[in-house]
Amino acid sequence: MIIPERLGKYPITEVLGKGAMGIVYRGYDPVIKRAVAIKTIRKELIDDEEKTESLSGRFRREAQAAGALSHPGIVSVYEYGEDPDHAYIAMEYVEGNSLREYMAGEAHFDEHDSVSVMAQLLDALQFAHEHAVWHRDIKPANILVMSNGRIKLTDFGIARIGSTDRTKTNVIMGTPGYIAPEMYLGGQIDHRVDIFSAGVLFYHLLAGQPPFRGRPEAVMHDVCYHDPVPPSSVDAFRRWPQYDEVVKRALDKAPANRYQSAAAFRAAILAAYAQPLNSTLSEATIISSPVRPVAVEPGTPSLPKSAPLAATSTPPPTGWSAPVLAGVEIELARFIGPVARVLVRRAARTHKEVDPLTIALLESLDRPEDGEAFARAVTGQSLAVLRARASAGPETPVPQPSTPGPAITPAELEQATRLLTTYIGPIARVVVKRAAASGISRRDFLNQVAQSLDSDAQRERFLRDAAVSSG
Repeated sequence: MIIPERLGKYPITEVLGKGAMGIVYRGYDPVIKRAVAIKTIRKELIDDEEKTESLSGRFRREAQAAGALSHPGIVSVYEYGEDPDHAYIAMEYVEGNSLREYMAGEAHFDEHDSVSVMAQLLDALQFAHEHAVWHRDIKPANILVMSNGRIKLTDFGIARIGSTDRTKTNVIMGTPGYIAPEMYLGGQIDHRVDIFSAGVLFYHLLAGQPPFRGRPEAVMHDVCYHDPVPPSSVDAFRRWPQYDEVVKRALDKAPANRYQSAAAFRAAILAAYAQPLNSTLSEATIISSPVRPVAVEPGTPSLPKSAPLAATSTPPPTGWSAPVLAGVEIELARFIGPVARVLVRRAARTHKEVDPLTIALLESLDRPEDGEAFARAVTGQSLAVLRARASAGPETPVPQPSTPGPAITPAELEQATRLLTTYIGPIARVVVKRAAASGISRRDFLNQVAQSLDSDAQRERFLRDAAVSSG
């Protein structure tokens, strides 16, 4: 197996795992000076867009879903990128083991640790659900236990975002035994599938075994039609019967009868616990499964002291202004995270003006209100006006600029933004801000901003007006 020296700006230091889709590497961010985990997928998979639930779709979905979430209980996604051979997600490197490794090993979760795991998990799920993201694959393997006793939820590869169902009706996504009945039976699916899966996990923690076991066909039948015995009756010592009703409600076959939010499920657990909550797992549990070493293996390349950012920089598609395109990327990333950069660059290959580009990118937004907000941020117009304006005439090429720019006075930034807005709309504030990044002279700054305009006449008029305003 050939290990790449770097992916984007990240030097690769070791292999963390591998599978049919690709490989997970440990890398290093030379700018922030931190370790990162880099999940890759083979490029031939990412380019196969015939099936919406292909592996490539799941990979992009993970970057989009987790990239939009910032919570201490959710693994952070830093960047989505592509090179000639791979697509990759750079994410937070977590020092620890999965909950599955603990549950399969010597660890025995007492009441305090079981409640702590669930309280932390449900807090993270509540945050995700409030941001219209449903994980849909809650299980021990996707919960990481850190060395400080905190947990983090990871692997949003089959998450669903918003209210639009992107899952083909004949495909069941998830892990047998943790899949909610409505996913098997083709019913309406919403955030309550995560409530069911979390209930399965709580049962397993309490009883020492999952509620649904056996071959996949038998598991599916039991999930849909049979209620498991109460978790307290599985153990000969009948442990913690106060949680039986809590688990029963979470595992109800009908979503309407379950807890209607992760917060409500969490509150029910804490009410049954009836004592101060441990915010972390106990030290005895943590050390029962040794933490994976994070040191670089002997023989792997040493970490460089610095690396050029240009490793991730690629020129914009032909005919596009880099500042304008970057501004669109920033606005789209507010809704879908770091995958925005790739989607914008791809759309820019076939759309050469801001209006049609904006319309093309609306397909990546599930909620109509997000599309409306995105359109107004980029163009200053409603969707209705934007569509009418885009259909009024053919697209014309946008000229290519040089590089982003400066640190100018606030008054000069405000002046440049006001003048540029008359040409390109609200996206001007993003263009000006990016042009103010490298500390060049005022003259070079204005020349750089002017490169975002469509014609020589516009650029000359902008520079003339800027000179008059400053005088």
